[in-house]
Amino acid sequence: MRYLNDDELQLASRFLFLSMAMVVIQQDIQNIRQGTFKIKEPYIKLLEKMNTEAANERKELRKAMKDKKIQVVTLNKNDSFSSYLFVCRGREEKRNYFNPAIRKKVETIMRELMQKALPPYPNYASADT
Repeated sequence: MRYLNDDELQLASRFLFLSMAMVVIQQDIQNIRQGTFKIKEPYIKLLEKMNTEAANERKELRKAMKDKKIQVVTLNKNDSFSSYLFVCRGREEKRNYFNPAIRKKVETIMRELMQKALPPYPNYASADT
């Protein structure tokens, strides 16, 4: 049974998956720094911009969640599923997510952040004419 409305659930879910994306970004930065990349700086700069975009968005989400008295609590994780408790003004809703579905949601957010972080790509095709 649903106890949170669509807006509350969307806000809490975005916060949860954006937080996961930030963890992935931070791990990727460390992996690149420790890896055998010949030229690391462009990748690190991109990931740092993505992390900044994510941190700014998460700050806004956290403020909105505080105003609406929404909390997200991790309940448990196993190889297949992760469970979270969404609490809003005394109402609670437990959500189970299939881990590959979480991965897809985080990947989608990473793509969004990448598009925000990258400057517009110039159209070089017009230079040939």
